[in-house]
Amino acid sequence: QAYGNDYVYIDAINQNLSNLNELAKFVSDHHFGIGSDGMVLICPSDKADFRMRMFNSEDGSEAEMCGNGIRCVRKVCLWQRFN
Repeated sequence: QAYGNDYVYIDAINQNLSNLNELAKFVSDHHFGIGSDGMVLICPSDKADFRMRMFNSEDGSEAEMCGNGIRCVRKVCLWQRFN
């Protein structure tokens, strides 16, 4: 949670996920899913240790950036790297 927004974070490094737009809408649904403002995937990267992909809760579209989301991804990635 960051500044009142909450996201579902998924480790997409060690698993293949499909239908990401539909998955984002499902997990974000407060009545039938987990409930969140969106879904954030932590993915492998060719340029860095990790890469973030963020999907909106309303329509499942992929966003270019999410400042609150990247703050939390950073924390998760640092924990992964040093533990």
